[in-house]
Amino acid sequence: MAAVLLLLASVLVLVPGPVLSQHHTDHYDMGWVNAYRQGFNFQCEHGEVLVAVRSYFSAKEGSDRLWSFECQPTPEGLGRPTDCWWDDINRAGLEWTSTCSRNGLVAGVQSKYFESVLDREWQFYCCYYERRCPYSCMKTTDVPEFYREEGEMVVPSYGYFIRGAQTTFSGVLRDGSGSTSCADD
Repeated sequence: MAAVLLLLASVLVLVPGPVLSQHHTDHYDMGWVNAYRQGFNFQCEHGEVLVAVRSYFSAKEGSDRLWSFECQPTPEGLGRPTDCWWDDINRAGLEWTSTCSRNGLVAGVQSKYFESVLDREWQFYCCYYERRCPYSCMKTTDVPEFYREEGEMVVPSYGYFIRGAQTTFSGVLRDGSGSTSCADD
């Protein structure tokens, strides 16, 4: 299952942020936005963008993941979002790269699970800001580092943003890992 950790449309690069790959036994109390094998739609409040992603893998639940996201208001220097849209959809069962078009920032994500390939398709909700959007980007390390692990990605500090994601996919293990593209203010 292709992990979207940030999400998240062409390859961008960013300063590697803190990445945690640890197994939590009490994974049911994490504020997941989905149930296994279910679609979801998550959007930040207007004026906020995605800053953290967490996922938990289960082979017995259709080789799927539970997902959790966190948002944060953008710095005043960016102004307000002037336009928001749903960007391109990736196809389930394939490796993919996606970055918000028009230099947008990721402010949401939706996903649908496909039983036939035991994977998800993904789509980012992107927003363009009135004053400026950052252009310099770096790519994070893969999250999770190994297939079938719990994964967590948090932007390195305030003023960093998620612009997209890139994933790998293992047809044998039916899981993936991904890296995010982040921009600095």
